[in-house]
Amino acid sequence: MSKPLILVTNDDGITAPGLRTLIDVMRQLGDVFVVAPDSPQSSMGHAITLDSTLYSKKIRTAAESADVEEYSCSGTPADCVKLALQELLPRRPDICVSGINHGSNSSINVIYSGTMSAAVEAGIEGIPAIGFSLCDYNWEADFEPSRPFVKTIVSEALLHGIPNDVVLNVNIPKVAEGKIKGIKVCRQAKANWKEKFDKRTNPMGRDYYWLTGVFELLDKGEDTDEWALSQGYVSVVPTQFDLTAYHAIQDVNNWNFNER
Repeated sequence: MSKPLILVTNDDGITAPGLRTLIDVMRQLGDVFVVAPDSPQSSMGHAITLDSTLYSKKIRTAAESADVEEYSCSGTPADCVKLALQELLPRRPDICVSGINHGSNSSINVIYSGTMSAAVEAGIEGIPAIGFSLCDYNWEADFEPSRPFVKTIVSEALLHGIPNDVVLNVNIPKVAEGKIKGIKVCRQAKANWKEKFDKRTNPMGRDYYWLTGVFELLDKGEDTDEWALSQGYVSVVPTQFDLTAYHAIQDVNNWNFNER
């Protein structure tokens, strides 16, 4: 039987160490086809390019072999998946994996995540998809402890499939090798960012702003991704891209929509 075809992408860019780790692990499971941004595209959400051209280039890397083909793309993570599916891939992939992101995409962070937007784009097209993130923003982060868990989760997804219209959001705690306790399937914790802008003035007298903020966890549940990560577990959150609030439909239906 032919090997699975695995589409790999990310939001940190084609040279990111996390992507290199993910490629290396996926080579153990199938044929790898990479389409990733040519520069960092973090926190892009589900942005796509509409008002400018996209460029793609086949690249050569130290990892190049018969089972890996790599392309850089000038667009966003979602663009990368769209371009891969419509133009670059030799056939429909069996799974799409995105990451390994440098930094957490747990809780409310999933809304802003370029890593998860790439996975969601694949999910919209009916392709099983997983976004992986390591809770360490350092470019020199140690991805070695992540390897066996990434391999296990993708292997299980290939074996069992992922429910329709669902994408897995996987976050990995920043702990030493051998210290990760296991894997927990969780719900997304309720949290937000208490944000402010740091206003400054450049030498030309023009004001500019840096967005800063403090993460506020509002959820004390022990079934959440934030709790699992704090306890040294890998968190797996099944995420849906149907944003309908079904529980609110009846309430809104009770409003009086007659013209006033």
